[in-house]
Amino acid sequence: MNKKKNKTSSQTEDIKLLEFLADESVEKQLISSPQSSILCDIALVFDDQFHYSLKIMDNKAEIFYSPSVEKVTGYKPEELFKLSMFGRELIIEEDLPAVKKQINLVENGKVENLELLYRIRRKDGEVVWLKEQMKLNVENQTTKKFIGLVIDVTKFHQNEELLNRKLDELQNKITARDNFLSILSHDLRAPFSSILGFTEILLSDAVLTDAERTEYLNYINDSSSNQLRLVNYLLDWSNLQTGRLHIEKHRVQAQGLVFNCISALTGNAMRKNIDIKVNVPESIFIEVDERLMIQVITNLVSNAIKFSEDGKTISINADRFNNELVEFVIRDEGIGIPENYHGRIFKFDKMFSTRGTRGERGTGLGLSLVKEIIERHKGEIWFYSKERVGSEFHFTVPSSENTILLVENNREDFSRFEKIILENYPEFKFIGTNNGFEAINIVLKQHPSLIISSHDLPLMNGVQFVKSILRGDRKFYAPIIAIVESPDDSLIKSYHEIGIKSILYKPVDLKLFNREITLALN
Repeated sequence: MNKKKNKTSSQTEDIKLLEFLADESVEKQLISSPQSSILCDIALVFDDQFHYSLKIMDNKAEIFYSPSVEKVTGYKPEELFKLSMFGRELIIEEDLPAVKKQINLVENGKVENLELLYRIRRKDGEVVWLKEQMKLNVENQTTKKFIGLVIDVTKFHQNEELLNRKLDELQNKITARDNFLSILSHDLRAPFSSILGFTEILLSDAVLTDAERTEYLNYINDSSSNQLRLVNYLLDWSNLQTGRLHIEKHRVQAQGLVFNCISALTGNAMRKNIDIKVNVPESIFIEVDERLMIQVITNLVSNAIKFSEDGKTISINADRFNNELVEFVIRDEGIGIPENYHGRIFKFDKMFSTRGTRGERGTGLGLSLVKEIIERHKGEIWFYSKERVGSEFHFTVPSSENTILLVENNREDFSRFEKIILENYPEFKFIGTNNGFEAINIVLKQHPSLIISSHDLPLMNGVQFVKSILRGDRKFYAPIIAIVESPDDSLIKSYHEIGIKSILYKPVDLKLFNREITLALN
């Protein structure tokens, strides 16, 4: 026993700290009073740091922790003392080798002060970053004193990582921009060579036939149109990147939006005898910038036409993806996208263009801009494609908030109706007003999912109110429930003539009222 103790005493100044603490034969003691009152006072002021001191004498170790150690680690001083290495085992395993290596520098006398950065797992399981300032004082051959101040730097480290990620993103954007400009300079320059070539022939060759002249003019027209489209895409992309193009979202009916896009592409589809099928419910509304969303759908449908053989079918579907999003799917039976191009089609810096089944040309920028627009709307885009089978593009955009508008001048009736709506249809936003003029403005701005209107309103009656809506928005189609005082045949006929079939009579049976709302919404 004495031999072992003498051996330990003679090698105290050379022993490794962590191994020494882990040795079960070492006598350990928890000290309740600080050996450095200054450091302890500093640590007590701040919740994110604590002070410790460790004194090693022969085969004995004395440890002190300031009380704030519990706020940093989750462990009380007496709990840390019971651990075999006084809490060093809390260090995350990947960080431990570097910590050991740095502590060895102090132990070997190469440095007097040391700064450590590592992670620990707190008592509650949370991983935090700590920065430790350590100083070693060698009092004599048998006594060493380690003094340390440990600070929780988790928030700082998280901010530093965030900053580094942003710097990396900026660097990637700069690289992508440079690559993009390199490709773009070629794509902007190349078509002008053919345009100039054909115009030179037209100007200098007097013996061209009318058919040849028409053919050359068509080439010039196609190249010019393609270049104009490229320039427009560039301007929109640039404005989105710089923030000059502000996205102005409002409630838009999805079906009407799709039909607007198709109408502009009808000629292209007819030339290839392509059938475009639309399955978009009237009840779906989306919260988007209408102009930009037209650009998205038009581009995707145009590509579907471009890469489809004559006589094929294109389908456009939309449905609710979840409570917040609507999903659009544009599917074609075209030539498909080669697998080696799948990772490139949405990237500006790797843009490319392929000709359609009839030699149609593209800019190579359309899908990149589509992705940018959809992501600015907090949506996502993805696709599935197989060569000689076809492609389908999926994208999501925010669903517009569903609302129920109540127009009722009688306060008692208004309160009864409002209560039924709020209790039974909490997923709908309730909007109420007591007059037709205010209701018209609400309808034109928000396109409610359902309108419930009393006939007897100030300044205008229910029939006049509905007619005003239809004049202001000819595409308006939301269901309307009319509430009248009595079953007057001529009045009922007036409502039927403007398309209102659901009519209730006062005093309204609330169960019937609730049933009519359910039927209208479904």
